[in-house]
Order: sequence, then C-alpha cells, then structure tokens
Amino acid sequence: MKIIADSSTLYSPQEGKELGITIIPVSVVINGETYKDYVDIQTEEFLKMIENGGVPTSSQPAIGEVMEAFEEAGEEEILMLSIADGLSGAYQNAVGAGNCMEQNGHIHIMDTKTLAGPHRYLVQKAMRLREEGFHIEEIKKALYKSIESSVSFVIPVDFNFLKRSGRLTPMAAKIGALIKIVPVLTQTADKKRIQPFVIKRSVRKAVEAIISHLKELKVDENYLISVGHAGTYEKAVEILGQIREQFASTSIEILQLSPALITHGGPGCITIQAIRK
Repeated sequence: MKIIADSSTLYSPQEGKELGITIIPVSVVINGETYKDYVDIQTEEFLKMIENGGVPTSSQPAIGEVMEAFEEAGEEEILMLSIADGLSGAYQNAVGAGNCMEQNGHIHIMDTKTLAGPHRYLVQKAMRLREEGFHIEEIKKALYKSIESSVSFVIPVDFNFLKRSGRLTPMAAKIGALIKIVPVLTQTADKKRIQPFVIKRSVRKAVEAIISHLKELKVDENYLISVGHAGTYEKAVEILGQIREQFASTSIEILQLSPALITHGGPGCITIQAIRK
C-alpha cells in the first residue's frame, strides 16, 4: 500500500521518501515567486522574507502533481491523506486527480479534516498499521476514529494575516491590535471552516481556555497533543509546560509549522491540537 499526503503533515518530500511514503509539497507565493514547502524554501527563510516585507499567499498542490504521484504507485493500493477539505482545495484536487485516472478503484482518498500535528499523526498511524499487515479498509476505519476526535486551535499574533484571510474585519483587527487582545480560533463542527473560539487579554489566559475545553472533551493519555509554532520555539515550550501541568500523562510534542501554514496563521502564531491515538 502506498501512502500519499501533502506537506501540511510537516514532513518534507525527502523525509517522506526516507519513511517510504510520498509527500506532495504545498506551494507558497511571496515577492512574486512561487516556492514549494521544504523543497524551495524552509520555514526560517520564509519567516525572514515576511519580516522584510513580503506578503505571502498559498496554493494547494496541482492536480498534475497528484496524478503523477498516483501514476508512480502503479497498481498498488493508494491511501491519500489530504489536508482538511474546506481549509484547502487539496482534497478536491485529489478527488479530481483520481477521477482523471483510467483505473482508480485502487485509489482511496481520505479527508483528514485537520492539518499540521494531527495530520502528521494520521500518516504515522497509517504507516504503523500498514507495517502490522492491516488491510486498507481496516486502516481507513481506524483512521476515521482518530479523525473524528481531532480538535485544533490557533492563537495568532499578527492581526494583518487574520484580516487578509477574512477571519477578522479590518476594524476589529485594528481595535484588537490597539488593546492587545489575544483571539483564539478553532474549527467549526464540520471542520470545514475556522471560527472564533474565545478572546482573552493574555496568551496564558487563552491557553487556559483551551485547556479547559480539552478537559471537557476528556482528552487523556490516549491522545496526542501537538503545539505548533511559527518561529517562536521558546513560547511553544512555555505553553507546552502550561499544558503538561494539566495533562501529565498525555504525550505532547512541539512542531515547527510549514511556510504554507504560516501563510494563514502568520508569524509568531501558535497552534494547539489534539487527536485520539
């Protein structure tokens, strides 16, 4: 079975190759140039370009790239794990690519309904189950159980990125920057869009609100919590410590976000995500 995903997993194509999977990079556009995640540009370089005035946009993998990945797998069973439909056009592109293939009965495309940490975990779980000899339908069933449990929060610091993405009105962004509020965004119930979750006066208070919600969801040692950051590792470590105080038996990891994901969350943003293993 061939596992295919995109760079929302925070894996590079080279890392994917070493793991025996295919990673299709998402592209970002900045200063009039197009770059592929982890191929043409790395996160540190991307953040520096934004710091110097670059305004980025992103785009999903082209249908042609997805078709090429399908063709390279030949007649082998294919499991495509796409970034959340609604948060990106990648899933619809993958479905379109599958429909363009003459023989596509062996192509299985799953909407992971997530991105970043949980998306990465789903790939890891698929690889583990593949190694354990599970059939693709059994693997899909196991993945669906995890997918439905996933939850994601974003704490941005640059209101201009929220304004450009339509998450905040220009006036709200201006007022928010002036009074130093800390908004938290989360996915809607269908996981297709992003909506406001809570607004606090400090990052610590924002994290406390997220922790309270994770407790309501009964997150425990059977979950993985991921803290993602956009060039703010020290802040991520501090937040991890705050979370660990309340979830001592839960696995918690820190991940650096990809250029494509930073395009939406903005430099300095923090993501806190959880998924049932």
